Amino acid sequence: MAFPPLVEPVAELDDDERLRTARHRVLAGFGEIAQRRLAAAHVAVVGAGGLGSPVVLALAAAGVGTLTVIDDDGVEASNLQRQVMHRVGDVGRPKVDSAVRIAADLSPTTVVLPVSAYLTRDNAARLLEGAHVVIDGTDTFETRDAVAVACERLGVPLVWGVVQEFHAQATVFWTAPPAGVAAVRLSDLYPPETVGDVPTCSQVGVLGSLCLQTGSLLATEAIKLITGVGDPLLGRVMVIDALRGRTDEIPLRPAGASAAAPATTEPAAAAPIPHVSLDAAIAAQAAGAVLLDVREPSETAFGVLPGVVERPLGDVLTDPASVGDGPVVVVCKVGVRAERAARALRDAGIEASVLSGGMDAWPEAVVVREHA
Repeated sequence: MAFPPLVEPVAELDDDERLRTARHRVLAGFGEIAQRRLAAAHVAVVGAGGLGSPVVLALAAAGVGTLTVIDDDGVEASNLQRQVMHRVGDVGRPKVDSAVRIAADLSPTTVVLPVSAYLTRDNAARLLEGAHVVIDGTDTFETRDAVAVACERLGVPLVWGVVQEFHAQATVFWTAPPAGVAAVRLSDLYPPETVGDVPTCSQVGVLGSLCLQTGSLLATEAIKLITGVGDPLLGRVMVIDALRGRTDEIPLRPAGASAAAPATTEPAAAAPIPHVSLDAAIAAQAAGAVLLDVREPSETAFGVLPGVVERPLGDVLTDPASVGDGPVVVVCKVGVRAERAARALRDAGIEASVLSGGMDAWPEAVVVREHA
């Protein structure tokens, strides 16, 4: 279930940032609007170690506007096997300094607010205040609990992960989710009385590459929450077994909630989406159908079919009814995005088909725009 985006977008990106993030902006359902939401976002990362390092790298590269990075430790030589934000020359220096340097190298528009402090229950809410999303990459349950309590008080989503030996877990906790969505807390997954003494990385070890995998997953969850794209892990725990190369998912419900009854029948297979030729699409348009181009503005700027209605895929998926009553013939570059849009339209009761092969199959029909 997709959630509404957490962050209002900035008015525009500068030319350098538009170029740097070009591969994000052409993503179906993402586009420039999501990139502008990232530019306006503030993410707090607690811990600049094995999980925090790839999180900072990924979010800075993604174009997140502000990162608060909280860690009171200095870099040790034994950190370098998994904490990829740090370098040999950083040994002995505060870990948060690495975040400032690495983010500046990746994304000049990202502002890093380094906080070299030990987070506790007493200062957590103050340190995390103002963040749209908090990511917990810490390695003691005491600190994880302090972060979770502060996020509950502030009402912000907490993207949470843990790595030990060859295993990892990741999920999202949130006590103020959108209406109709159950709140889930850290205590629903790990009641305090069940935790006991958790072994440290220095005692049992950790696979360095698994930290990168899990940290990247945490960064992706934050991006989804900020932009409203995709289905966050709220109510689900992803469990990774690196040795077996296996990823499982476990439902997570609020403590005391009863399990939903399992479905007794398989859902019916969706009917295939009709595909039509260009001639059939033009004939349908002449008869009153909407010819809908769901590519991004950066693509349609180079040419469109005559008389199309332009609406990026993300807008169609968010509000299919806004397209009208139909019928609709959907167009994209090769047909994949058009299939998604047509499926959403048909699910909303609107007759829809897809231009076979997309724009790439009919280059002779493209009208090249004249730029002022």
